[in-house]
Amino acid sequence: MKKWEKSRKKPVAASGGIKYTVCGEWFPAAYPAYRSKKYSRGDEGPLDTEMRLFCACERWAFNRLIEGCSREELKQEGQWVFGLNSRYCDDAILKAKAVVESQKELLALEIEETEAKLARARKKFRWAEKDLDKAIKANDPAKVEKAKRILHGRKARVKKLEDKLAKLQDHEANGTIPKVVFGGRALWRQVCRGKAGREEWRDARQNRLYARGDETKGGNPNMKVAYQEGRFILAVTISHLSEQKGTDSKGRPIMTRAPRVKGKLWLPEKHRLKVWELLLTGVPYTVELIKSRDGRYRVHIAFTMTAPELVTDPNLGYVGLDTNPDGLALANVNYFGQPEPWPEGFIVPYPQGLHKFAGEFQVIVHPNGFLSIKMPELAYSRSFRRAYLIGVLARVVVNIAKALSKPIALEDLDFGQDRLDTDRKFNRMAVNFPYRKITEAVARKAYNEGVGVKPVRPAHTSTIGYWKYIERYGVTIHHAAALAIARRAIGFKERITKELKQKIKAIKEMSNPKVDTLPEEGKGMTRKVKRQIMRLGEKVSVHNGLDRYKQESFYSVWHDLKQLALSSR
Repeated sequence: MKKWEKSRKKPVAASGGIKYTVCGEWFPAAYPAYRSKKYSRGDEGPLDTEMRLFCACERWAFNRLIEGCSREELKQEGQWVFGLNSRYCDDAILKAKAVVESQKELLALEIEETEAKLARARKKFRWAEKDLDKAIKANDPAKVEKAKRILHGRKARVKKLEDKLAKLQDHEANGTIPKVVFGGRALWRQVCRGKAGREEWRDARQNRLYARGDETKGGNPNMKVAYQEGRFILAVTISHLSEQKGTDSKGRPIMTRAPRVKGKLWLPEKHRLKVWELLLTGVPYTVELIKSRDGRYRVHIAFTMTAPELVTDPNLGYVGLDTNPDGLALANVNYFGQPEPWPEGFIVPYPQGLHKFAGEFQVIVHPNGFLSIKMPELAYSRSFRRAYLIGVLARVVVNIAKALSKPIALEDLDFGQDRLDTDRKFNRMAVNFPYRKITEAVARKAYNEGVGVKPVRPAHTSTIGYWKYIERYGVTIHHAAALAIARRAIGFKERITKELKQKIKAIKEMSNPKVDTLPEEGKGMTRKVKRQIMRLGEKVSVHNGLDRYKQESFYSVWHDLKQLALSSR
């Protein structure tokens, strides 16, 4: 499937509990002694046969659902065609149905994003036409040649997006969905180009087995996890080896008991206690078995846990969190919206796993309630290393909030897909800045530990901190932004103070020369700054009387103050 077809993991389930996923590895040892003459191929084992049949049933159900078949019809026919038991067959149909529904939801999103990209591509095409006209008028052959190349590229870009949008709109009008490539579109393209073999492609299409949980049948009837003799055991049902031995009074087939493949299940040590508690309580759990290219079996065990009681109190205040590419900035804010000094004897919990070099984990504590955590390696490390560092940051932040008994306030940023592949500078920043991963890790860890999290609108938090709190508390822009985030979570409105009005007045006086002099760099007021100060004069006088949502809107007074700060640097 496409990259954007994969659903994101969510830390909180819809029912109000925590959706907890444990990843482990399975080592199958005990196999059935016989093979199926009808379903097995070559020398493949019964477990590989079961996985191949399940994946084939999923693809078959996907095509039948698109044709309009019902779930009950497919469930009965699928058992006869693929030899799977009723539950395996139903799980394959549900997975196929989820793919169809997700494709329909993503179609509308893809159309919206493509329309936005096309509008910007057309605007850039018009700019390229104007640049070509200017180059022709200037009679500069080098500029003309360069402008023609740019115009040709942008014209091709517009044509490509128009064709893509037309196809997506046709799917929407006809009620269809784009083609789905099971096994991965990228791998299929490599196969077509001769860079990957067909065996690798087939293995990617038949390497999964999935089973839902059932509370009435001991957690999971098809893939059962057990704890025996001090270790975890996973038993996987091989349903295609079950044979019919008769029929019941209603004419339904009576099958023999299906054999199981058993083996040791390795789980990370930090998750073993939760899985053990899961088995004792009888909570239903979902198991997905994935066979990797090197022949190892990965296991994903997912279950829903009740949310723990909150150990934080918003009446005490908030811990403001500002995220940066190389770390975090925190502000300890009391309920009155003021920075609160750190408690006596407060020590930042240092992760013992980081010991590669001295500056790997840097902590700067300010006594007036501000704190910064820097990990320079976060900006350039590989994905698996970055994921580990983000987990460390999340654990440290949650432990700080838990020690203070205060919830965490963070920005609800969403970069989205609408600007991707049209703005090279923004793409580089968005890819290298793992903001979403950091916030998701903090939210997930906080939810597990009973620490409250409150996302707030991100509009103008850095601008507010720059104009109001940097000089007052003698901190950096990131600390000031964290303070503004915490105050917004509490519910404070950011007013225009007398000190801020005096700063604007001072900038206006400094920009206006008192005597006529020759223009020099850095002196005098540009027309852009003059327009900004004129707009500020109109907005400052009415800002304090506006509602909160108007004060935080995009074109509020803070937008002009941001432009003024950038122009005055």
